[in-house]
Amino acid sequence: MSTVVSSAPFTLADAPSRTELLAKYFRGLGDPTRLRILRLLDEDGELSAGELVSRLEMPQATVSTHLGCLRWCGFVTTRREERSVIYSLADARVSELVAVAESLLDDNAEHVACCQTIDRVGSA
Repeated sequence: MSTVVSSAPFTLADAPSRTELLAKYFRGLGDPTRLRILRLLDEDGELSAGELVSRLEMPQATVSTHLGCLRWCGFVTTRREERSVIYSLADARVSELVAVAESLLDDNAEHVACCQTIDRVGSA
């Protein structure tokens, strides 16, 4: 029997638990490029896709993939301005979430850097 997550445009075999969804949500933040994008948008307010490509010094396709993930998961929003797509943070709480994580990291950076469990799970 399949269930539908209320706003998903597709059917899932089994609805994930709240904990599984939260873990997946945090995996959306678990990539250095995506965090860099969020920081740039927090600093500048809005940036076009082209500006992000230039600032990140990465291929357009790579940046586009990361922006798609961030947009799909609700971290960023877009608007069109002539031929450009302009990105911004979808909610001020995204910035607050990253700031809280950075503050917690300040107290635990050495342990996080040495954590082999995260490295093993992340590469699986």
